[in-house]
Amino acid sequence: MLLYKLWRSFIKEILLLKRDIGGIVIIFVMPLLLIVTITLIQDSTFKNLEGSKIPVIFIDKDQSEVSKSIKKELENSKTFQLLTNFNEKSAQDAVFSGDYQMAIVIPENLTKDLNSNIDSKVQTIVSSFGIETDSSVEKKTVAKTKEIHLYFDPATNAGFKNSVMNSVNKMVFEIENKKIYKAFQDQLGTTDNLEENKNLISFKEISPKKGDTEIMPNSVQHNVPAWALFAIFFIVVPLSINLVKEKSQGTSVRVRVSPTPYYIHILGKTFTYLIICIIQFLLMVAVGIYLFPYMDLPQFDVTGKMFHLIVVTVFAGLAAIGFGVLLGTLADTQEQSAPFGATSVVVLAAIGGIWVPVFLMPEFMQHVAKFSPMNWGLNAYYDIILRNRGIGGIAKELALLFLFYLAMVTISIFYERKLHNV
Repeated sequence: MLLYKLWRSFIKEILLLKRDIGGIVIIFVMPLLLIVTITLIQDSTFKNLEGSKIPVIFIDKDQSEVSKSIKKELENSKTFQLLTNFNEKSAQDAVFSGDYQMAIVIPENLTKDLNSNIDSKVQTIVSSFGIETDSSVEKKTVAKTKEIHLYFDPATNAGFKNSVMNSVNKMVFEIENKKIYKAFQDQLGTTDNLEENKNLISFKEISPKKGDTEIMPNSVQHNVPAWALFAIFFIVVPLSINLVKEKSQGTSVRVRVSPTPYYIHILGKTFTYLIICIIQFLLMVAVGIYLFPYMDLPQFDVTGKMFHLIVVTVFAGLAAIGFGVLLGTLADTQEQSAPFGATSVVVLAAIGGIWVPVFLMPEFMQHVAKFSPMNWGLNAYYDIILRNRGIGGIAKELALLFLFYLAMVTISIFYERKLHNV
């Protein structure tokens, strides 16, 4: 009997949704447009060796060894396109007006002063050891520290600034080290080949592998689960509006006076909207698998992971439905439920790491993020897609999502009973 009532409740929800076909289309189409747009915009961020180069103004007043080495390194980075037909004043104006991201100005006599400075210091050090220095080397006055000027567009991201400055510092540091080593060789009369003196310490990134192929994260792996989760939680808006409509149209009164328990009414909504969540996710996955390759984007790989991803989708959908039920139960008008629902989903997305990665947030917000159901769902998706974990590895996140659903629905049922037991 209860199963029959649950089935009739499910049919009722389907009939209600059929009255707003436009709204249902938006629920499915909006996330697809969002995921395509965001992935296209962010894709270049995840590409290390390809994509458009950043135009950078490069002014070489030194025209010698050091400046040519810096220029060569910048060109070999395959990140920058160097523009050289500027003077410092025109470069500054172009960058500060936003025409270009940055300009690099190498000062005059950089190589000459650097050599002079190094030779003088090395000669002093060698002499302090009581070693006779080359008498032909004239003692030189220590030159003033030279400054490489970096001009940045005021709107440039701070992370980009730091990255460029660190790269330039590294290049200059390596050039100085080689010159210091060469100066000691000249003073001590050694004949080692400078090119053979490589760095004693280097970095090697160890990435997870699938067979012999390294697994490299890309924009699709991040955006498909993130925006699928955003779409799933956005059903809070139509679900809460649906509940408010039932109040205004008298449907909720008929539900209360019927012999069917109120929780059956909630379960009917849960099953209906859970199907919508799963369809949303499958559409997003289909876009990632079949459409993205035609748009010159990486294909979304779900090999051997589809079942796990659907499990996460079910639990994330339950959390979203629970929140929508609570909001629709508490709200009295559509003017209350719609704006609050949309705003709360955006806030949960921001806190949960959909917009900005959690590790980039202030420490306080990183602690707050741990209480966002979107963060639980996103971590579960990432654990499966990027960290190759199974159901056991995401059990904590699934439990939190389910408990969130139970808590929201329980509060809704008790509030409904208290409101009408007068």
